[in-house]
Amino acid sequence: MGEPAGRPDAPGAGHVLGVDSGGSGLRIAVARADDPEARPLALRTSDEPVRTGPAGIDAEHLLSQLLPAAAELAREAGADGFTAGCVGAAGMATLGEELRTRLPGALATAFGVRRLALAADAVTAYAGALGQRPGAVVAAGTGMIALGTDLTPEGGWRRADGWGHLLGDCGGGAWIGRAGLEAALRAYDGRPGGSAALLARAEAVFGPVTGLPGALYPRPDRPAVLASFAPEVARCATGDDAVALGILRAAAGHVADAAAAVCPPGSGTTVACTGGLFAMGEPLLAPLRAALAERLPDARATLPAGSPLDGSLTIAAALSRDRLTLPVDRKLLQITRPAPG
Repeated sequence: MGEPAGRPDAPGAGHVLGVDSGGSGLRIAVARADDPEARPLALRTSDEPVRTGPAGIDAEHLLSQLLPAAAELAREAGADGFTAGCVGAAGMATLGEELRTRLPGALATAFGVRRLALAADAVTAYAGALGQRPGAVVAAGTGMIALGTDLTPEGGWRRADGWGHLLGDCGGGAWIGRAGLEAALRAYDGRPGGSAALLARAEAVFGPVTGLPGALYPRPDRPAVLASFAPEVARCATGDDAVALGILRAAAGHVADAAAAVCPPGSGTTVACTGGLFAMGEPLLAPLRAALAERLPDARATLPAGSPLDGSLTIAAALSRDRLTLPVDRKLLQITRPAPG
């Protein structure tokens, strides 16, 4: 603070970099640091999700996609490096140690980044949906996580779920897709709880269901493949298939449970749902509205203002201007001031 506004190292000068890494790929954008709305000037997307290995999220794989794309964006936006950046990644809280080790120095060396936020994707989803306001946000796409805060140092972040497709992410896309495929296999076996409609859709999408285990289990992108079947569950629910309708009602209940677990107390608290899952429309949204009204009768539901990528840019721009008020947390939102390696 107190540095001349025109200097390139002054807070708020220049451009900022935002990154959103999730189960469906990587999104990267650039904005002016002094833009109060942090609107993207240019962006790049990759449909290849960043790999996860024994050491957690693969930093080398992320950097191999991020560095060339960021260099192209800098040229396109006329940016001479970036004063600040924010990398939001699915799994950052539990699988992000290698990212915390590698990214600050790499971005400082390549682009002169002097202030870097390493955030869980739920935090960037929160910032994209609500900005720097208190409330609760459910972010659901391939996975599902809820995050809330009253913005006080004592309150910090409240988190629910986000434990991955094997242990949680209840109500997310992979959860819905897996439940739909399970119902398809039940129908194939002749067990109770099966759905002939879901069996037909599973075979139309994946081929004979007897081949599903061999096709799914070895794949590193298994959560995304499972989530790709979620729209088929919604399609069957639209056709009044009772099993599909039950799956979506259960999913809505899980999402509402997570929102209720993190929502700050008090009347009029803002709650937003963001992420690709909610593009499924009324088959999911109708039971979700009912579940939220039951569990959070005093909360005020709102549409998200922006995406997780918008949230990354919002955090980066606020960081560049020393105006970040979201709770800092080593696992969920870590701030570093890297030096070139």
